Amino acid sequence: MSEPLPYRVAVVTGATSGIGRATVTKLCALGLTVYAVGRNEGVLDELARDCGAKPVQADVRDTAAIARQLDGVEVDILINNAGILSTRATFSEIDPAEIDAMIDVNLKAPMHLTRVFLPGMVARKRGHLIYIGSSGGQAPYPSMSAYGASKAGLSLFCDNLRCDLLGTSVRVTEVVPGRVLTDLYRTAMAGNQARELLYDGYRPIQPANIASIIAHAIELPVFVDVSRIEVFPTDQATGGGTMVKFEEQ
Repeated sequence: MSEPLPYRVAVVTGATSGIGRATVTKLCALGLTVYAVGRNEGVLDELARDCGAKPVQADVRDTAAIARQLDGVEVDILINNAGILSTRATFSEIDPAEIDAMIDVNLKAPMHLTRVFLPGMVARKRGHLIYIGSSGGQAPYPSMSAYGASKAGLSLFCDNLRCDLLGTSVRVTEVVPGRVLTDLYRTAMAGNQARELLYDGYRPIQPANIASIIAHAIELPVFVDVSRIEVFPTDQATGGGTMVKFEEQ
């Protein structure tokens, strides 16, 4: 018989698609009260109907709006999943606005949301901070300088947090996936190129797989912190972007 979870309430950003949506569903199934943060009101309503998640309609960059809607809620788990790869371009050609967008969503928003909820976790000596990083923050990829820098910054932020939180019983976990079947590349690649170039004929990780990894990290005893876990498709080299198509025998 498994031990009951020491946590009761989770917040998941980027909850309306991909890893975020799968994670909301998974954590609700574990019996947690889950606040789903996203911009798509229709999908938030679907999550509320399907699994009982509590919708928080807000842009992840609007920290004040999220804090206002969760005022008085004792948040035990914060899953910073929202992220964007808004363009793929060489750095000499990138629109400066895209630099700001990726830094704002991928790095600044998680830091500001952490600052909102962390003091309560420290005071209660109960909490788990989870961040969805990227292999792009651990290794270089062409035409991803701003995205890679934002995710690398997030990774180092996690390392620094662990130093600050020693003795508080608050855990910090970074999940670093390789290629996952999500909408991340939808705006970065024109037309239907993302599916054709990155997914057709390949075996990418599914969002539900990442959700299961997150749930397992949460379910471990509180004295065990999965500090960082890299998760790649079996067919993808862990050092970067090389992936081979799987041929049926």
